[in-house]
Amino acid sequence: MRELLLPARSFVRRIDEATPAHRNRAVDALRALAICGVVLGHWFVTALVPGGDGALHTASPLQHLSWLAPVSWLFQTLAVFFLVGGHMATKGYASARARGETYGAWLAARLGRLFRPVAAVLVVWTAAALGMLLSGVPYDTVHTLGKLALSPLWFLLVFAALTAATPLVARLNPLWPLAVVLHVDLVRFGLGGPAWLGWINLAAGWLVPYTLGAAWTREALGRRAGAVLLLGGAAATAGLVLWAGYPASMVGVPGAPVSNLNPPTLAAVTFGLAQCGLALLLLDRLRSWLRRPAAWAAVAVVNLFAMTIFLWHQTALMAVTATGLLAGRLPGLHTVPDSLTWVAARAAWLPVLALALAVCWAAFRTYEQGGRGRSRVVREGRARRPRTVVRHG
Repeated sequence: MRELLLPARSFVRRIDEATPAHRNRAVDALRALAICGVVLGHWFVTALVPGGDGALHTASPLQHLSWLAPVSWLFQTLAVFFLVGGHMATKGYASARARGETYGAWLAARLGRLFRPVAAVLVVWTAAALGMLLSGVPYDTVHTLGKLALSPLWFLLVFAALTAATPLVARLNPLWPLAVVLHVDLVRFGLGGPAWLGWINLAAGWLVPYTLGAAWTREALGRRAGAVLLLGGAAATAGLVLWAGYPASMVGVPGAPVSNLNPPTLAAVTFGLAQCGLALLLLDRLRSWLRRPAAWAAVAVVNLFAMTIFLWHQTALMAVTATGLLAGRLPGLHTVPDSLTWVAARAAWLPVLALALAVCWAAFRTYEQGGRGRSRVVREGRARRPRTVVRHG
Protein backbone atom coordinates (compact mmCIF):
# COMPACT_ATOMS: atom_id res chain seq x y z
CA MET A 1 0.00 0.00 0.00
CA ARG A 2 2.83 2.35 0.86
CA GLU A 3 4.39 1.70 -2.56
CA LEU A 4 1.12 2.65 -4.26
CA LEU A 5 1.07 6.00 -2.43
CA LEU A 6 4.65 6.92 -3.32
CA PRO A 7 3.84 8.53 -6.74
CA ALA A 8 1.08 10.63 -5.18
CA ARG A 9 3.33 11.76 -2.35
CA SER A 10 6.09 12.60 -4.82
CA PHE A 11 3.65 14.65 -6.92
CA VAL A 12 2.42 16.54 -3.86
CA ARG A 13 5.94 17.25 -2.70
CA ARG A 14 7.06 18.51 -6.12
CA ILE A 15 4.12 20.93 -6.36
CA ASP A 16 4.80 22.25 -2.87
CA GLU A 17 8.53 22.71 -3.51
CA ALA A 18 7.92 24.29 -6.92
CA THR A 19 5.57 26.98 -5.62
CA PRO A 20 7.25 30.36 -5.13
CA ALA A 21 7.41 31.44 -1.49
CA HIS A 22 5.71 34.75 -2.28
CA ARG A 23 2.61 33.16 -3.82
CA ASN A 24 -0.57 33.93 -1.91
CA ARG A 25 -2.02 30.45 -1.59
CA ALA A 26 -5.13 31.70 0.19
CA VAL A 27 -6.22 33.59 -2.94
CA ASP A 28 -5.95 30.41 -4.99
CA ALA A 29 -7.92 28.56 -2.31
CA LEU A 30 -10.76 31.08 -2.53
CA ARG A 31 -10.92 30.70 -6.30
CA ALA A 32 -10.90 26.89 -6.03
CA LEU A 33 -13.65 26.96 -3.39
CA ALA A 34 -15.75 29.27 -5.58
CA ILE A 35 -15.46 26.97 -8.60
CA CYS A 36 -16.20 23.85 -6.56
CA GLY A 37 -19.20 25.57 -4.97
CA VAL A 38 -20.70 26.35 -8.38
CA VAL A 39 -20.11 22.81 -9.63
CA LEU A 40 -21.63 21.11 -6.59
CA GLY A 41 -24.50 23.58 -6.55
CA HIS A 42 -25.44 22.80 -10.15
CA TRP A 43 -25.14 19.07 -9.55
CA PHE A 44 -27.45 19.26 -6.54
CA VAL A 45 -30.18 21.57 -7.90
CA THR A 46 -30.33 20.43 -11.54
CA ALA A 47 -32.34 17.38 -12.54
CA LEU A 48 -33.18 16.18 -16.05
CA VAL A 49 -36.55 14.43 -15.90
CA PRO A 50 -38.17 12.63 -18.87
CA GLY A 51 -41.60 14.06 -19.59
CA GLY A 52 -44.71 12.51 -21.09
CA ASP A 53 -43.62 13.81 -24.50
CA GLY A 54 -40.42 11.77 -24.32
CA ALA A 55 -38.23 14.84 -23.96
CA LEU A 56 -35.94 15.71 -21.07
CA HIS A 57 -36.97 18.72 -18.98
CA THR A 58 -35.09 20.65 -16.33
CA ALA A 59 -36.34 20.40 -12.76
CA SER A 60 -34.99 21.42 -9.36
CA PRO A 61 -35.55 20.17 -5.80
CA LEU A 62 -35.99 23.82 -4.85
CA GLN A 63 -39.28 23.78 -6.79
CA HIS A 64 -40.73 21.13 -4.50
CA LEU A 65 -38.71 21.55 -1.30
CA SER A 66 -38.56 25.30 -0.82
CA TRP A 67 -37.26 24.89 2.72
CA LEU A 68 -34.00 23.66 1.16
CA ALA A 69 -33.28 27.22 -0.04
CA PRO A 70 -30.46 27.66 2.55
CA VAL A 71 -28.53 24.99 0.64
CA SER A 72 -28.20 27.51 -2.20
CA TRP A 73 -26.44 29.86 0.21
CA LEU A 74 -23.57 27.37 0.45
CA PHE A 75 -23.12 26.79 -3.26
CA GLN A 76 -23.83 30.15 -4.89
CA THR A 77 -20.21 31.36 -4.67
CA LEU A 78 -19.84 33.53 -7.77
CA ALA A 79 -19.27 36.71 -5.73
CA VAL A 80 -16.10 35.18 -4.28
CA PHE A 81 -14.88 34.39 -7.79
CA PHE A 82 -15.43 38.00 -8.88
CA LEU A 83 -13.72 39.22 -5.70
CA VAL A 84 -10.64 37.15 -6.48
CA GLY A 85 -10.87 38.08 -10.16
CA GLY A 86 -10.86 41.79 -9.39
CA HIS A 87 -7.96 41.37 -7.00
CA MET A 88 -5.83 39.36 -9.43
CA ALA A 89 -6.67 41.51 -12.46
CA THR A 90 -5.76 44.81 -10.80
CA LYS A 91 -2.64 43.29 -9.29
CA GLY A 92 -1.64 41.77 -12.62
CA TYR A 93 -2.30 44.96 -14.56
CA ALA A 94 -0.17 46.97 -12.14
CA SER A 95 2.67 44.47 -12.57
CA ALA A 96 2.30 44.57 -16.36
CA ARG A 97 2.55 48.35 -16.38
CA ALA A 98 5.64 48.20 -14.17
CA ARG A 99 7.24 45.85 -16.75
CA GLY A 100 6.35 48.21 -19.57
CA GLU A 101 3.77 45.83 -21.03
CA THR A 102 0.94 47.36 -23.06
CA TYR A 103 -2.70 47.13 -22.06
CA GLY A 104 -3.45 45.15 -25.23
CA ALA A 105 -0.81 42.52 -24.52
CA TRP A 106 -1.93 42.16 -20.91
CA LEU A 107 -5.60 41.83 -21.88
CA ALA A 108 -4.89 39.33 -24.67
CA ALA A 109 -2.99 37.10 -22.25
CA ARG A 110 -5.78 37.14 -19.64
CA LEU A 111 -8.63 36.64 -22.09
CA GLY A 112 -6.73 33.90 -23.91
CA ARG A 113 -6.71 31.84 -20.74
CA LEU A 114 -10.46 32.39 -20.38
CA PHE A 115 -11.57 31.67 -23.92
CA ARG A 116 -9.24 28.94 -25.18
CA PRO A 117 -11.38 26.23 -23.52
CA VAL A 118 -14.58 27.80 -24.88
CA ALA A 119 -13.75 26.86 -28.47
CA ALA A 120 -13.69 23.17 -27.58
CA VAL A 121 -17.08 23.40 -25.81
CA LEU A 122 -18.69 25.17 -28.78
CA VAL A 123 -17.32 22.68 -31.34
CA VAL A 124 -18.31 19.61 -29.34
CA TRP A 125 -21.80 20.86 -28.53
CA THR A 126 -22.49 22.10 -32.06
CA ALA A 127 -21.65 18.65 -33.38
CA ALA A 128 -23.62 16.97 -30.58
CA ALA A 129 -26.71 19.10 -31.20
CA LEU A 130 -26.65 18.42 -34.93
CA GLY A 131 -26.15 14.71 -34.32
CA MET A 132 -29.05 14.53 -31.89
CA LEU A 133 -31.41 16.42 -34.21
CA LEU A 134 -30.48 14.26 -37.20
CA SER A 135 -31.00 11.09 -35.17
CA GLY A 136 -34.51 12.13 -34.15
CA VAL A 137 -33.96 13.32 -30.59
CA PRO A 138 -36.86 15.65 -29.63
CA TYR A 139 -36.06 19.32 -30.14
CA ASP A 140 -37.07 20.13 -26.56
CA THR A 141 -34.42 17.71 -25.29
CA VAL A 142 -31.74 19.22 -27.52
CA HIS A 143 -32.74 22.71 -26.40
CA THR A 144 -32.65 21.73 -22.71
CA LEU A 145 -29.25 20.06 -22.98
CA GLY A 146 -27.72 22.80 -25.11
CA LYS A 147 -28.94 25.50 -22.75
CA LEU A 148 -27.41 23.71 -19.77
CA ALA A 149 -24.13 23.10 -21.56
CA LEU A 150 -23.70 26.68 -22.75
CA SER A 151 -25.18 28.51 -19.76
CA PRO A 152 -21.74 28.93 -18.11
CA LEU A 153 -20.73 31.19 -21.01
CA TRP A 154 -22.73 34.14 -19.63
CA PHE A 155 -20.39 34.19 -16.68
CA LEU A 156 -17.32 34.30 -18.91
CA LEU A 157 -18.72 37.15 -20.99
CA VAL A 158 -19.40 39.28 -17.92
CA PHE A 159 -16.05 38.40 -16.39
CA ALA A 160 -14.26 39.22 -19.65
CA ALA A 161 -16.01 42.60 -19.89
CA LEU A 162 -15.02 43.52 -16.33
CA THR A 163 -11.47 42.34 -16.98
CA ALA A 164 -11.26 44.57 -20.05
CA ALA A 165 -12.53 47.51 -17.96
CA THR A 166 -9.97 46.94 -15.18
CA PRO A 167 -8.00 50.17 -15.81
CA LEU A 168 -11.25 52.17 -15.58
CA VAL A 169 -12.72 50.49 -12.49
CA ALA A 170 -9.53 49.81 -10.53
CA ARG A 171 -10.25 52.70 -8.16
CA LEU A 172 -14.03 52.74 -8.39
CA ASN A 173 -15.75 52.74 -5.01
CA PRO A 174 -17.97 49.63 -4.74
CA LEU A 175 -20.76 51.84 -3.40
CA TRP A 176 -21.35 53.25 -6.91
CA PRO A 177 -22.33 49.98 -8.63
CA LEU A 178 -24.21 48.99 -5.44
CA ALA A 179 -26.24 52.20 -5.77
CA VAL A 180 -27.04 51.32 -9.39
CA VAL A 181 -28.35 47.90 -8.33
CA LEU A 182 -30.45 49.50 -5.57
CA HIS A 183 -32.06 52.01 -7.92
CA VAL A 184 -32.69 49.44 -10.64
CA ASP A 185 -34.54 47.22 -8.16
CA LEU A 186 -36.48 50.18 -6.76
CA VAL A 187 -37.73 51.06 -10.22
CA ARG A 188 -38.27 47.46 -11.30
CA PHE A 189 -40.02 46.10 -8.20
CA GLY A 190 -41.14 49.17 -6.28
CA LEU A 191 -42.43 51.34 -9.13
CA GLY A 192 -43.48 48.62 -11.58
CA GLY A 193 -40.77 49.44 -14.11
CA PRO A 194 -40.00 47.23 -17.12
CA ALA A 195 -38.39 43.86 -16.41
CA TRP A 196 -35.57 44.47 -18.90
CA LEU A 197 -34.10 47.06 -16.52
CA GLY A 198 -32.91 44.15 -14.39
CA TRP A 199 -30.27 43.28 -16.97
CA ILE A 200 -28.39 46.45 -16.05
CA ASN A 201 -27.55 44.57 -12.86
CA LEU A 202 -25.77 41.87 -14.83
CA ALA A 203 -22.82 44.26 -15.07
CA ALA A 204 -23.44 46.46 -12.03
CA GLY A 205 -24.15 43.55 -9.67
CA TRP A 206 -20.93 41.66 -10.38
CA LEU A 207 -18.97 44.91 -10.52
CA VAL A 208 -19.54 45.24 -6.76
CA PRO A 209 -17.37 42.24 -5.71
CA TYR A 210 -14.97 42.95 -8.59
CA THR A 211 -14.26 46.45 -7.28
CA LEU A 212 -14.00 45.02 -3.77
CA GLY A 213 -11.20 42.87 -5.16
CA ALA A 214 -9.53 45.99 -6.52
CA ALA A 215 -9.82 47.61 -3.09
CA TRP A 216 -8.23 44.49 -1.64
CA THR A 217 -5.28 45.01 -3.99
CA ARG A 218 -4.93 48.59 -2.69
CA GLU A 219 -4.87 47.13 0.84
CA ALA A 220 -8.05 49.06 1.63
CA LEU A 221 -9.74 45.96 3.04
CA GLY A 222 -8.75 44.28 6.28
CA ARG A 223 -10.34 42.10 8.93
CA ARG A 224 -12.52 44.96 10.18
CA ALA A 225 -13.84 45.57 6.67
CA GLY A 226 -14.43 41.83 6.31
CA ALA A 227 -16.50 41.76 9.50
CA VAL A 228 -18.55 44.79 8.37
CA LEU A 229 -19.21 43.19 4.97
CA LEU A 230 -20.19 39.87 6.52
CA LEU A 231 -22.55 41.27 9.16
CA GLY A 232 -23.95 44.10 7.05
CA GLY A 233 -24.44 41.93 3.97
CA ALA A 234 -26.08 39.13 5.95
CA ALA A 235 -28.42 41.54 7.76
CA ALA A 236 -29.39 43.30 4.53
CA THR A 237 -30.06 40.01 2.77
CA ALA A 238 -32.20 38.72 5.63
CA GLY A 239 -34.21 41.95 5.61
CA LEU A 240 -34.75 41.82 1.85
CA VAL A 241 -35.93 38.20 2.00
CA LEU A 242 -38.13 38.57 5.10
CA TRP A 243 -39.71 41.97 4.45
CA ALA A 244 -39.12 43.01 0.82
CA GLY A 245 -40.34 39.85 -0.88
CA TYR A 246 -37.08 38.69 -2.45
CA PRO A 247 -36.72 34.91 -2.99
CA ALA A 248 -34.81 33.02 -0.31
CA SER A 249 -33.01 30.91 -2.91
CA MET A 250 -29.81 32.49 -4.24
CA VAL A 251 -30.01 30.43 -7.43
CA GLY A 252 -32.68 30.35 -10.09
CA VAL A 253 -35.69 28.08 -9.53
CA PRO A 254 -37.53 26.86 -12.67
CA GLY A 255 -40.98 28.43 -12.87
CA ALA A 256 -40.36 31.04 -10.15
CA PRO A 257 -41.57 34.56 -11.03
CA VAL A 258 -38.34 36.19 -9.79
CA SER A 259 -34.79 34.88 -9.80
CA ASN A 260 -32.10 36.36 -7.57
CA LEU A 261 -29.44 35.38 -10.08
CA ASN A 262 -30.82 35.86 -13.56
CA PRO A 263 -30.42 38.84 -13.57
CA PRO A 264 -28.79 39.60 -10.20
CA THR A 265 -31.02 41.34 -7.67
CA LEU A 266 -30.12 43.54 -4.73
CA ALA A 267 -30.51 40.49 -2.46
CA ALA A 268 -27.96 38.54 -4.52
CA VAL A 269 -25.53 41.46 -4.32
CA THR A 270 -25.89 41.94 -0.55
CA PHE A 271 -25.51 38.19 -0.12
CA GLY A 272 -22.33 38.45 -2.19
CA LEU A 273 -21.06 41.19 0.12
CA ALA A 274 -21.50 38.83 3.07
CA GLN A 275 -19.63 36.10 1.20
CA CYS A 276 -16.77 38.47 0.36
CA GLY A 277 -16.55 39.53 4.00
CA LEU A 278 -16.37 35.90 5.11
CA ALA A 279 -13.69 35.21 2.50
CA LEU A 280 -11.54 38.06 3.83
CA LEU A 281 -11.94 36.81 7.39
CA LEU A 282 -10.88 33.29 6.39
CA LEU A 283 -7.61 34.31 4.73
CA ASP A 284 -5.37 33.64 7.72
CA ARG A 285 -6.95 30.25 8.38
CA LEU A 286 -6.58 29.31 4.72
CA ARG A 287 -2.90 30.29 4.70
CA SER A 288 -2.34 28.09 7.73
CA TRP A 289 -4.24 25.16 6.22
CA LEU A 290 -2.38 25.42 2.90
CA ARG A 291 0.97 24.91 4.56
CA ARG A 292 0.03 21.25 4.26
CA PRO A 293 1.48 20.04 0.93
CA ALA A 294 -1.48 17.76 0.14
CA ALA A 295 -4.02 20.55 0.65
CA TRP A 296 -2.01 22.94 -1.49
CA ALA A 297 -1.58 20.37 -4.28
CA ALA A 298 -5.35 19.93 -4.53
CA VAL A 299 -5.91 23.69 -4.66
CA ALA A 300 -3.14 24.18 -7.23
CA VAL A 301 -4.56 21.54 -9.58
CA VAL A 302 -8.09 23.00 -9.41
CA ASN A 303 -6.71 26.47 -10.20
CA LEU A 304 -4.67 25.23 -13.15
CA PHE A 305 -7.84 23.87 -14.77
CA ALA A 306 -10.55 26.06 -13.25
CA MET A 307 -12.13 26.97 -16.60
CA THR A 308 -12.09 23.39 -17.87
CA ILE A 309 -13.86 22.23 -14.71
CA PHE A 310 -16.36 25.09 -14.91
CA LEU A 311 -17.16 24.67 -18.61
CA TRP A 312 -17.54 20.89 -18.62
CA HIS A 313 -19.27 20.09 -15.33
CA GLN A 314 -22.75 20.39 -16.84
CA THR A 315 -21.71 18.16 -19.73
CA ALA A 316 -20.56 15.57 -17.20
CA LEU A 317 -23.98 15.70 -15.53
CA MET A 318 -25.79 15.27 -18.84
CA ALA A 319 -23.51 12.43 -19.97
CA VAL A 320 -24.23 10.46 -16.79
CA THR A 321 -27.95 11.20 -17.05
CA ALA A 322 -28.14 10.11 -20.71
CA THR A 323 -26.11 6.95 -20.09
CA GLY A 324 -28.26 6.09 -17.09
CA LEU A 325 -31.40 6.14 -19.25
CA LEU A 326 -30.18 2.91 -20.83
CA ALA A 327 -30.95 1.23 -17.50
CA GLY A 328 -34.33 2.91 -17.03
CA ARG A 329 -35.37 5.79 -14.79
CA LEU A 330 -32.87 5.85 -11.97
CA PRO A 331 -33.49 7.57 -8.59
CA GLY A 332 -31.54 10.80 -8.25
CA LEU A 333 -31.02 11.10 -12.01
CA HIS A 334 -34.34 10.82 -13.83
CA THR A 335 -36.96 10.95 -11.07
CA VAL A 336 -38.81 14.08 -10.00
CA PRO A 337 -36.75 15.87 -7.28
CA ASP A 338 -39.57 16.19 -4.77
CA SER A 339 -38.28 14.40 -1.67
CA LEU A 340 -35.31 13.95 0.61
CA THR A 341 -34.95 10.49 -0.89
CA TRP A 342 -34.07 12.16 -4.20
CA VAL A 343 -31.52 14.41 -2.46
CA ALA A 344 -29.87 11.38 -0.84
CA ALA A 345 -29.84 9.53 -4.16
CA ARG A 346 -28.30 12.52 -5.93
CA ALA A 347 -25.61 12.70 -3.25
CA ALA A 348 -24.80 9.07 -3.99
CA TRP A 349 -24.35 9.94 -7.68
CA LEU A 350 -21.76 12.65 -6.97
CA PRO A 351 -18.73 10.30 -7.26
CA VAL A 352 -20.01 9.16 -10.67
CA LEU A 353 -20.47 12.76 -11.79
CA ALA A 354 -16.95 13.55 -10.57
CA LEU A 355 -15.59 10.61 -12.57
CA ALA A 356 -17.38 11.84 -15.71
CA LEU A 357 -15.93 15.31 -15.13
CA ALA A 358 -12.47 13.76 -14.76
CA VAL A 359 -12.92 12.16 -18.20
CA CYS A 360 -13.84 15.56 -19.67
CA TRP A 361 -10.84 17.08 -17.92
CA ALA A 362 -8.49 14.48 -19.38
CA ALA A 363 -9.88 15.08 -22.87
CA PHE A 364 -9.91 18.89 -22.88
CA ARG A 365 -7.44 20.15 -20.24
CA THR A 366 -4.75 21.05 -22.78
CA TYR A 367 -6.98 23.74 -24.29
CA GLU A 368 -6.84 25.75 -21.08
CA GLN A 369 -3.06 25.53 -20.81
CA GLY A 370 -2.48 26.29 -24.48
CA GLY A 371 -0.99 22.85 -25.12
CA ARG A 372 1.49 23.15 -22.25
CA GLY A 373 -0.16 20.39 -20.22
CA ARG A 374 -0.43 20.58 -16.48
CA SER A 375 2.23 23.21 -15.82
CA ARG A 376 5.31 24.96 -17.07
CA VAL A 377 8.34 23.50 -15.48
CA VAL A 378 11.66 25.30 -15.56
CA ARG A 379 14.81 23.64 -14.35
CA GLU A 380 17.15 26.05 -12.63
CA GLY A 381 20.21 25.86 -10.45
CA ARG A 382 23.20 23.62 -10.32
CA ALA A 383 23.25 20.13 -11.72
CA ARG A 384 23.71 18.61 -8.27
CA ARG A 385 20.76 20.49 -6.75
CA PRO A 386 18.15 21.09 -9.44
CA ARG A 387 15.20 23.27 -8.43
CA THR A 388 11.83 22.95 -10.14
CA VAL A 389 9.73 26.06 -10.49
CA VAL A 390 6.09 25.75 -11.49
CA ARG A 391 4.34 28.87 -12.68
CA HIS A 392 0.62 28.27 -12.43
CA GLY A 393 -1.54 29.69 -15.19
